[in-house]
Amino acid sequence: MTEQSRSRFRTEARAEHPDPVLLCLLAAAEHLLGDAPGEAEPGPPPTLEELLSGCQAALDRHAAAVRLAVAERQPSGPEETAALLAAVLGGRERFHGRKGDYRRLESSLLPEVLRRRRGLPITLSLVWIGVAARAGLTVHGVALPGHFIVAVGGPGGGSDYVLADPFHGGRLLDLDDVGRLVTASGHDFSAELLTPAQPLDIVLRVLGNIRAWAADRPEQARTQLWATELALLLPRHPAQLRLERAELLVRTGDFLGGAAEMDAYAQILDAFDPENAGTVRQAARAARHRLN
Repeated sequence: MTEQSRSRFRTEARAEHPDPVLLCLLAAAEHLLGDAPGEAEPGPPPTLEELLSGCQAALDRHAAAVRLAVAERQPSGPEETAALLAAVLGGRERFHGRKGDYRRLESSLLPEVLRRRRGLPITLSLVWIGVAARAGLTVHGVALPGHFIVAVGGPGGGSDYVLADPFHGGRLLDLDDVGRLVTASGHDFSAELLTPAQPLDIVLRVLGNIRAWAADRPEQARTQLWATELALLLPRHPAQLRLERAELLVRTGDFLGGAAEMDAYAQILDAFDPENAGTVRQAARAARHRLN
């Protein structure tokens, strides 16, 4: 299943218009179908297509409810549209997050977020994005530092929008609210922060959350490795991820594979950071010595 899901993930990431919802479903599939460590559901796991079909059906059901609400209420602008989405997704369907959700891996796995209706700001925002697209509404992600939110446009599109926080059930945010969120994360607010998040950047951030969760739990090195390898399949990713993967290969017992990756990364560093290149090569030699 790993080969199948990763091949599909790589292909979708290179599409002309990559879908962050589909990519995050594919990323989670590798874990949920038993190829990555973690809690498993009783009984045989579904196939990849069964998992994707179930998630798509859930998004379609929520979109149908949103379309019905739109037909009944006829929202006239972005604020009414956002309030409608909040009433359906945050209210009736109870998609939201709590502080404890930051401690759960499931909060970063989109199929689990659809099932539990709990998640992180970014995965709950992906639910809003996926449902809105199916309902013919304009919603895009806004990658604030430390807290992901959405911008909701009016029924006819255009440049008017309002900001909403799916983590808190779709609470509407004004610029003062956004400024406080940004300041709380240790950054300064600027208008550029409200630029629509790019699809692949959203996926990279979701995988980064998984990597950070696993990095705090040494027993989850294989989970961190899985998320790192998926991030490396994206067309754009930090070069540092190659070293992270090499170190994780060593930590999970693949000393020769990790050492070879370290040597390859050191060759990249030679051109602009020879001192660190030497440090990486020393780590590669140490990894090989662990075979003795």
